Amino acid sequence: MHTSPGGRIPPRTALAMGPEAATAVFTPDALESLGQVCDLVPPPALHDFGTEHAHAVLRDVEVLVTGWGCPVLDASVLDRAPRLRAVVHSAGTVRELISQACWDRGIEVSSAAAANALPVAEYTVAMILLTGKRALERARDLRSARRREDPLGTTRDVGNFGRTVGILSASLIGRRVIELLRPYDLNVLLHDPYVTAEEAAALGVESVGIDELFARCDVVSIHTPLLPATRGLVGRRLIGAMRPDAVLINTARGAVVDQDALTEAAALGRIRAVLDVTDPEVLPPGHPLWDCDNVLITPHLAGSQGNEWARLADLAVSEVARWSAGDGFAHPVRPERLAYLA
Repeated sequence: MHTSPGGRIPPRTALAMGPEAATAVFTPDALESLGQVCDLVPPPALHDFGTEHAHAVLRDVEVLVTGWGCPVLDASVLDRAPRLRAVVHSAGTVRELISQACWDRGIEVSSAAAANALPVAEYTVAMILLTGKRALERARDLRSARRREDPLGTTRDVGNFGRTVGILSASLIGRRVIELLRPYDLNVLLHDPYVTAEEAAALGVESVGIDELFARCDVVSIHTPLLPATRGLVGRRLIGAMRPDAVLINTARGAVVDQDALTEAAALGRIRAVLDVTDPEVLPPGHPLWDCDNVLITPHLAGSQGNEWARLADLAVSEVARWSAGDGFAHPVRPERLAYLA
C-alpha cells in the first residue's frame, strides 16, 4: 500500500454500481487514474451487497464510488461496512441511493450531478435555439417540397432575437442553462420559490411568479426535481396560459407535467414541445404525442452519454483525491438540501 505525498494512507475504495455502468463510466484509463489516488479494490464492481465477495469487500472499504445500478445503502449494508466513511456517486441524484442510515452515521456524500448538468444544459440551449428558428419543421418541409423556401418570406415569429425564455427552477441544470444563454440576445425569466429577486438579478435573470413565467415566455424549460410538491406542477392552467406556438421543453422528469393536458394542447396545435422525458418514460405505441408534428420526443438522451461519461469519471477521481488528502469534497451533498435536489 502506497502513501500520499502528505503521508496519508490512501483509503480502501471499491466501485459499487451495475456492471454496464462500471464498463461505460470507468474505462481502463479511468480505473488507472482512480487507483492512483486510493487503494482500489480490483473490479468487478459490487452490484449485489448480499454476496460473500461483497461482504468481504465491505468489511474493509472506507470509500464507495457508486453509480447507476448501485443498490440502496441501507442500515443492513452499513452494518457490513463498519469502516465506510464516504460515498462518491459518479452519476446525478443520490435520492434513491443514500438512506437515512448513511446520514445518521455521518457518512460524507459527493455527487457528479454538476458534471451531469452540463450536457443537459447544452441539449436545452440547442433546443431553445433550434425551436426559435423552427429548424425541425422547416427541415421537414424542405424534405417534402425538395425546394428552398423564400427566405424573405419568413414570418416575424421565426428567430431568436429578443425571444423570451423561461427557466422553471434554478437547479444545477437550470443555473447552467442560464449561464450558457448569456451570450444570446434573449430575455430570460426565472421562477424558483427559493430564489430571491436579488439572487435572480445576480444570475442575470428576472424573477417572476410561475403564472407570469408561462404567460410571458416564448419557451419554458423545466428543470425542477420531481418531488411530491412538483408532481403534476405543470398542469392544465399553466399550459393553457402559454402563448400560442410557445415551446415547452422538459428534460427533468415526465411526471412534473400533466401529460393529458400537454397532449391536448399539442394535438390542437396550440403549443410545441420538446420532451426528453415523458410519463411513462416510454409512451405507449398508440399515444397521440407520437403523431404530433409539433412535438419532438427524444429517448432521455440529454444527460451524460458516450464520451460525456468521461466527465463523470474525472469528477469522481477528483473527489476521491480531495477526500483522501483531507480537503473535503468539492461537490458535497448536504442532507438538509436533499428535499430540494433532483
